[in-house]
Amino acid sequence: MKRQRLIGYVFIAPNLIGMMVFMLVPALFSFYLMFTDWVFASGQTPRFIGLDNFRMMVRDDLFAVSVRNTLLLLVPVPISIMLGFLIAVILNNRTYFQKTLRAFFFAPYFTSGIAIAFVWMVLFQPSNGPINAFLRSIGISEPPLWFASPDTAMYAVLIMVTAGGIGYNMIIYLAALQELSSEQLEAARMDGATFGQLLRLIIFPLVSPTTFFLMITGFIGSIKGFGMIYAITQGGPANSTTVFSIFAYKKAFSFYEMGYASAVSWTMFLIILCISLIQWAGQKKWVHY
Repeated sequence: MKRQRLIGYVFIAPNLIGMMVFMLVPALFSFYLMFTDWVFASGQTPRFIGLDNFRMMVRDDLFAVSVRNTLLLLVPVPISIMLGFLIAVILNNRTYFQKTLRAFFFAPYFTSGIAIAFVWMVLFQPSNGPINAFLRSIGISEPPLWFASPDTAMYAVLIMVTAGGIGYNMIIYLAALQELSSEQLEAARMDGATFGQLLRLIIFPLVSPTTFFLMITGFIGSIKGFGMIYAITQGGPANSTTVFSIFAYKKAFSFYEMGYASAVSWTMFLIILCISLIQWAGQKKWVHY
């Protein structure tokens, strides 16, 4: 028994060491840095300044913009979850081109984020993009400029994030639906339950643990959202799509203000922690295990 346990520790040791070196140590170092003034490119050593980084952060107008935009990114999460659930219910039954449709909806999830970002840039292209071409065809002579305008860029991001989450949610729901008891569903049908009642009163409560998992991971992913937004807008135009992660990235790698960037990153961590704890406390009322 001891030998087997030792072998187990040997196998997980590389992963634990890697996690400590590349995650735990940098996290602890950034915790120290958030109380310092350290311009990385200056070559100076970090200077302790207490809570000054947080005071500057609260007074920073761009920080307020990033908070607002990050909170807006939470809106697509429940929408993409519900759409993923409905599509999963449809594709869980025998339909034409079932496997093809599953692959189609899931394709964006395993495709390169940069490639997906390029596709969205083409779709939202103001002059010749398919979306604006469609809007002109139905009589809208001056369609939105989407990513090119500060007034509409964030709306385009929200549409992109919503669509991007549907495929993953659908696949997770499909796995949950296939674990449901067919006898239980058939008994409900024999008792006269309509499709809507079956969906609302039986199927959705049974997959509520899956919904809770997708809500937790979806909110965390949205708050940390960076890749495709930065690839398309870099936080622009006029900082209209700057979110927490882009704000922290620019402070760290454009202005080399590592202390300030660390304070922003730990603030983001605390927000994620609070949202997760609220969800965990509230799940007792609607999640059925």
